[in-house]
Amino acid sequence: QVQLVESGGGLVQTGGSLRLSCAASGRTFSNYAMGWFRQAPGKEREFVAAISWSGGSTYDKDSVKGRFTISRDNAKNTVYLQMNSLKPEDTAVYYCAVRLSTGVRITPQLYDYWGQGTQVTVSS
Repeated sequence: QVQLVESGGGLVQTGGSLRLSCAASGRTFSNYAMGWFRQAPGKEREFVAAISWSGGSTYDKDSVKGRFTISRDNAKNTVYLQMNSLKPEDTAVYYCAVRLSTGVRITPQLYDYWGQGTQVTVSS
């Protein structure tokens, strides 16, 4: 049974930082790409960042470049999203996902397993 569990969300003021974690279990994920997505109320789920199996390639949504950093620790089966300089428009439920392939993609439909999400709220 594959399981992804996100943590680290919360309420933060504009300009603050949060670090999201996603712990994976059920199989070894070191060979697979992983990603972070977010969904704000009334909006579709959107890509935030993704990382290749080795961590050598990362991809970020333009609006988070320079502020968010995705990383992974394969020994711990965990992927992280460091979020700095947060803005109210970053408010959303953040989801991690795994794609059972080595290739990184930004389309949610190409990911195979999802966590339950963690709420991030940025106050102005």
